[in-house]
Amino acid sequence: MKPDRHSVSSLSECKVIDFPRHRHQRGSLTAVQNDDTLPFAIKRVFYIYDVPVGSERGGHSHFEMEELIVAAAGGFTVTLFDGRDTRRISLNRPCEALYVPAGIWRVIDDFSSGSICLALASTNYDPDDYVYDYDRYLSLTASKRENND
Repeated sequence: MKPDRHSVSSLSECKVIDFPRHRHQRGSLTAVQNDDTLPFAIKRVFYIYDVPVGSERGGHSHFEMEELIVAAAGGFTVTLFDGRDTRRISLNRPCEALYVPAGIWRVIDDFSSGSICLALASTNYDPDDYVYDYDRYLSLTASKRENND
């Protein structure tokens, strides 16, 4: 297992990645494959849909898992927190992915009607990799705030 990234992860690592978009008169196509253009090898794919108006998803961080978040349909907002700083990113283009490294708290909200949130993950599902308790997250990232004061 990789070392815990909570004490060193930073919002500066989070970035929007543009995937190649192949346009054609019959529609566009975006392909994603494991190659050197991705920040990690994809091990798992999941998607979130039928999110009720006003609901949010996420509300956690990971010890090891890295993630690419894509608005496959519609749009939504991802709020990122590294223990010190916060950033909000709106996603609404299926040829863009937001890279979220391990150790970053994420909340996804403002889902448009019919939206689909596609996630490409660096690990298989492991319930022990998740930090759902916000106070625990703050404890894991406390050194960032202590070093910033």
